[in-house]
Amino acid sequence: MDVRQLQVLRELGELGSVKAVAEAMMVTPSAVSQQLTLLQRSAGVPLTRKEGRNLVLTDAGQVLADAGGAVIRAMADAHAAIGGYHDDPAGTVSVSAFHSAGQAIFGRLAGRLAATAGNDGGTGDGGPGTGGSGTGSSGAGSVPRLRLADEDVPQQGFPALTARYDIVLAHRMAHSEDWPTDRILVLPLAEEPFDVALPAGHPLAAKASLTPADVAGESWVSSRPGYSPADVLAAVAAVASRAPHIAHRVNDYATVAAVVAGSGVLGLLPRHTAAAAALSQGVVLRPLEGIATRRRIDMLIRPENARRHAVQRVAQLLREVVDELVSAPN
Repeated sequence: MDVRQLQVLRELGELGSVKAVAEAMMVTPSAVSQQLTLLQRSAGVPLTRKEGRNLVLTDAGQVLADAGGAVIRAMADAHAAIGGYHDDPAGTVSVSAFHSAGQAIFGRLAGRLAATAGNDGGTGDGGPGTGGSGTGSSGAGSVPRLRLADEDVPQQGFPALTARYDIVLAHRMAHSEDWPTDRILVLPLAEEPFDVALPAGHPLAAKASLTPADVAGESWVSSRPGYSPADVLAAVAAVASRAPHIAHRVNDYATVAAVVAGSGVLGLLPRHTAAAAALSQGVVLRPLEGIATRRRIDMLIRPENARRHAVQRVAQLLREVVDELVSAPN
């Protein structure tokens, strides 16, 4: 039995005829009769009986109609609750990002949301939860609360994170396999090139741009296999027909910048999200010509989460923050 069948039985008890039920529910009489037949077959006992020209409920039918009414009311309450959840502008929104995006974006996002909360009447502290901070309104209550976390995984691992977070900031190389759009909503944020990171005094720093042939013979600090810098370095090797010497394997870009500055090796850093790390270490960035070095930064969201107003608001703020980051002079 299902809710629709229970509703038909309930209406029959109130209205007394198949025709009246059909008119009330805006279906055909045959559709009403079919639902009643299916429900009676499922119940295993007679639910209706003829009384003159009317069709009335048996005692068993009345018991089931009363129980069905409780089910229908509970379903209505559930629909109202989920509607309130979707419409709540101050709900909690969990956001995960890969490390460099978290370093470049999270502070800006939290600051912007805190300013909005201040305009609405106040800010709340983070409280327990996933990630590093929470921002919300303790006044008007119309500002989403953030739960931030950093999750740096290989490209194929990002879609699975949508099971744990409302919004996942993910990256993939522009030429790599698409995200599974049959299961998740993909909202593009930016395309970001990888630049060669060099010590300020390195001879190659005098050039405005570099080619694979310029850098193939150098020693490198690169990421672990499966991450974007390693993919770009593999492309450099393919174009230059020369395997690079990888001296260090480091995924954190601030550490990469420090190793480049301290040891003289070359590295690959994303232009926008790691610019601050490069500048803080006195490292210079030079574009790499002749190969595809761009990665896409996208928001991955499950469709059911994308319906929430709070998630939509945070997603819009993320767009604004990333647009500012990309347009800022390096």
